[in-house]
Amino acid sequence: MTGAAQAVLAAAGAVLLVGLGWAGGRLQARRVERAAGLDLGTPVERATFHTLYTASLAAPPLRAGLTQDAARKAARRLRSLLGTEALCLTDREAVLAWDGPGADHHERRAMARVAVMLESGRSQSVRTECQRPDCPLKWAVFAPLTGEDGVLGALVAYGSRESAVLVRAATEVARWVSVQLELSELDRARTRLMEAEIKALRAQISPHFIFNSLAAIASFVRTDPERARELLLEFADFTRYSFRRHGEFTTLAEELRSIERYLALAGARFGDRLKVTLQVAPEVLPVALPFLCLQPLVENAVKHGVEDSTGECRITIAARDAGAEALLTIEDNGVGMDPARLRRILAGDRAGASSGVGLPNVDERMRQVYGDDYGLVIETGVGAGMKITVRIPKYRAGVHTTTPPPPGGPAGGGASSEVRED
Repeated sequence: MTGAAQAVLAAAGAVLLVGLGWAGGRLQARRVERAAGLDLGTPVERATFHTLYTASLAAPPLRAGLTQDAARKAARRLRSLLGTEALCLTDREAVLAWDGPGADHHERRAMARVAVMLESGRSQSVRTECQRPDCPLKWAVFAPLTGEDGVLGALVAYGSRESAVLVRAATEVARWVSVQLELSELDRARTRLMEAEIKALRAQISPHFIFNSLAAIASFVRTDPERARELLLEFADFTRYSFRRHGEFTTLAEELRSIERYLALAGARFGDRLKVTLQVAPEVLPVALPFLCLQPLVENAVKHGVEDSTGECRITIAARDAGAEALLTIEDNGVGMDPARLRRILAGDRAGASSGVGLPNVDERMRQVYGDDYGLVIETGVGAGMKITVRIPKYRAGVHTTTPPPPGGPAGGGASSEVRED
């Protein structure tokens, strides 16, 4: 389902909820108004406020999926929205949460009816046949909760009498809940996709680079044991960061430290042929960004600048503060690339594109996280080097890391480098 379709469904659900929550909304809105001393306008405006407010409280738990914890948190809000005597949420096997009286003797009957509803996939209104005179649950509406895999469970609303309004209300609320569950599935699919892309990116970390790094370290074992030890530690830290198992986001400080370890290993191999300049604004170091989104760009610069040429390679890595964004550039003076070939690589054509290490992966991930306006901007030409510009919003909902940035910002690398903090 497209984002536009989801928005239309969510908006339609909200409008329906406004009308369906009218009765309960008027009463509750008056209570809220009296308690807070607010003037929320006409009865219609007060009912609208209550309905939308209650729906907004029920939505976040449901975005975690149809789990017992999410159902427990949402059931009370949904019952308030419908104004019913009791309400329960179920999956295909069991009752996940019950709000209101009657759970002790109605749960088993509820699941028997849910089993019947699962076969038809349609809402049903039935008499509960409860024999207890003190039990107010005389009628029940079973409305299906659906997702990409079909019917996931049911919303069951209980009333004291048969009501066509309750049938319609429960059905529309169940549809709204289904939209939230589908959005939760989209969130999980996005997470799985990003994890798969990170795995693919790790697989692209060149075995050739690893072999050459170990060979360079071995070459210093006899002539300069201390240098060999330092490079071995750099190699261990580089691989530990690149293959870590937790978190799809990191900080700019962590990413730059990993890049410097990579450059230290590359510098041990290429020596004075590799010149690196770092220009880093300290205020952008805590900015969160997708894991392993800069390292492939630097690896690409080293490949074009050193491996594919015979002269001196100068690489400039800059991180600047640009107001609401961090502006990053990776520039090299290497062999460059034909722009038409670059467009084919970014479009996914990998035929003969061994030099485009990680570029399509990073471009796609940036667009997924921040939107199409935040794809890579690449300036290049045959024999003209390459400049890659990356814009990263400093704050974006859902983009955060729980790992604190390392103290002191980027550390010095092993290549011949100039490090400046602007």
